[in-house]
Amino acid sequence: MDLVFNERLKHTAAWLNSLATGLVAAGTVAPAAALIYGLSTSLVSGGAMLGLTLACFTLGICLHLAGRALLGRLRQ
Repeated sequence: MDLVFNERLKHTAAWLNSLATGLVAAGTVAPAAALIYGLSTSLVSGGAMLGLTLACFTLGICLHLAGRALLGRLRQ
């Protein structure tokens, strides 16, 4: 039974890590690339964009750490 539990736990941790990666990519890398290449026509102020970018990055880190914490529950 521990094998099934471990696999489900690893699957959930991988899902959280994928979600974190997507959030960081969409919330930080994409806006930065749009700004660098002049593709951004956003009506949002620079301060609000910076705040949103930091929030996405922070939430991505938190999701990644949650996945790592789940892996600490693996059974032998």
